[in-house]
Amino acid sequence: MPRFINVQAPHPGVRLVTLQRPEALNALCTELLAELAAELASAEADEHTRAVVITGSPKAFAAGADIREMAERDLVGIFNDPRVAHWQRIAAFSKPLIAAVNGYALGGGCELVMCADIVIAGEDARFGQPEINLGIIPGAGGTQRLLRAVGKPLAMQMVLTGEAISARHAQQAGLVSEITVPELAVERALQLAASIAAKAPLAVRLAKEALLKAGDTDLASGLRFERHAFTLLAGTADRDEGIRAFQEKRPAQFKGC
Repeated sequence: MPRFINVQAPHPGVRLVTLQRPEALNALCTELLAELAAELASAEADEHTRAVVITGSPKAFAAGADIREMAERDLVGIFNDPRVAHWQRIAAFSKPLIAAVNGYALGGGCELVMCADIVIAGEDARFGQPEINLGIIPGAGGTQRLLRAVGKPLAMQMVLTGEAISARHAQQAGLVSEITVPELAVERALQLAASIAAKAPLAVRLAKEALLKAGDTDLASGLRFERHAFTLLAGTADRDEGIRAFQEKRPAQFKGC
C-alpha cells in the first residue's frame, strides 16, 4: 500500500491523488515520487481513468525536495539519482493532469505543478524555486519549464533570487489558470476533471499532445501535427457520436473509440 499518497475516485473517470507527508510539508522524497509515478502509470493504463487531479494539504501542496535525503547524496549519488526516472514518468503522463494548489509549492513542488496541464490555485498559494539559497539550482525541470511558462524576466528573478510569488502574480504570468478561495481549489479542479472525463478520450489525448507540441516545435511543424491529429479523429466512432448528438440536441455518449 502507498505510504505517501492517497487515491480516490470522486467522479466517474477521475482520480484524485493527494500527497500525504504532512510532517514534512509534503516534501518530495524518493519514495513519494516513486508512488506518484506508479499511480500515474496505473492511471495511464486504465481505460476508465480519463483525468487525474493531484493536490496536497491546505498548508502545502509540496514544499520542495527532501533536503535531508539530498544532503546524504554526494556527486555520484546525484548522478545516479533514481528520482530522475520518476520525474520522467510523471512528465510523460499523456492524460489530462490538473493540480489543485494550496499553500506552498516550492522547489520540487513548483516543478510538479509545472508538469500539470491545468493549475487551480487557492488565494494563499505561493510558487517558487528557492534552490539558489542552498547553493544549487532547480534539477527537475524548474529552469526549463518555468521560463516557458512565465517568460525570461520573471523566471530569472524567481530562480536567481529564490523569492516566491503569490497566486495572483502566478496567474498573471501564466503559471496558474484559475484562482479560488483555498477551500474550493480541489472542488474546482475536480469539476474541471469531471468535465474533461466526459469528453471523447481520443480527442482529449490528441488535443493535449497538440498543445504541448506548440511549446517545443516551430509553428509549421505544430500545424502539421494538428492537422494530422484532426484527420485521424475523423475515423473515430466518437467523432460520429459527437456530431450526431449535436444535431439531435442531446449529450454525447463517448466510448473512447
